[in-house]
Amino acid sequence: MNQQGVSEICFEETYAVPQDQTARSLFARLPHGGDYAQTLIECLATGYLIAVVESICIREMQMHVDPMVEVVVGRTVHIEHRGPVPPATRLRVRGWVEGLGERSATFRVQAHDDHELVFDGRGALVAAERARIESRIATKVDSLETDRGGRRV
Repeated sequence: MNQQGVSEICFEETYAVPQDQTARSLFARLPHGGDYAQTLIECLATGYLIAVVESICIREMQMHVDPMVEVVVGRTVHIEHRGPVPPATRLRVRGWVEGLGERSATFRVQAHDDHELVFDGRGALVAAERARIESRIATKVDSLETDRGGRRV
């Protein structure tokens, strides 16, 4: 990870909220959310908001790692989803690196609509060794393919 480059990350952009990123839409797709999804409001789901913010931060950090050796992964997220965001709203999303670790960066991100601050948060990303992460995933996949009796499924 190029720490100097990461330390200088700062972004500001707009994001138009699509119709299919509402709480109602998201929870309707989840096995335990379908029963009550229609009672939810038609506003941006917190989970989608986190994913949008994280994707922007990963994109920015990705420019400062060697993708053959490192992969950018999320580590922590601390947010306040402070206001409702209906579909078709244009959010102004701005963020910057607030802190650095040896292989990590902590981002501060805020999003505003035309009325108010709707998102304020911090998230830490790590430039992990690709081979190590792939090995850990392979071990877990292998264990999922083996039943309790030690036989391959």
